[in-house]
Amino acid sequence: QVFSQHCPFLMGPIECLADVVTPDTDIQVTLSIFELASAAGIPCEVDPALPPVTGLSPGSAEGSSPEEDYKVSCLLLVFVAVSLPLLAADPASLYNPELDGYNNNLNCLAKAIVQVSAALFTAHNKNIETHLKEFLLVSLAL
Repeated sequence: QVFSQHCPFLMGPIECLADVVTPDTDIQVTLSIFELASAAGIPCEVDPALPPVTGLSPGSAEGSSPEEDYKVSCLLLVFVAVSLPLLAADPASLYNPELDGYNNNLNCLAKAIVQVSAALFTAHNKNIETHLKEFLLVSLAL
């Protein structure tokens, strides 16, 4: 906020760049813009410092193809969807008034799913919204 007040001529173009990014934008350009925006303090859809973005981007793993990496990313979401009923039945998933939260931090799960899936599918240049809708369909089917 202070940076925006003192240097609006610098923050304006960075904010415009962050707004221009679409799912069709090249992955390297997207990550570069998100890195710039994050450094300036602008919230982004994907945190470029997350390990899935930096470490699991296509071609980073030795001996694996981008198609295999994409399949593993999809299977990870299926694994999480299948695990949700088990987490919900866990006694640690009950609200604890003393902590004003959950013993197993279940309240953070939704944010984690969104951030990790956004990082994974941004790295594979796929539509994040489509994959999250599929995730919800799989989760509701269980």
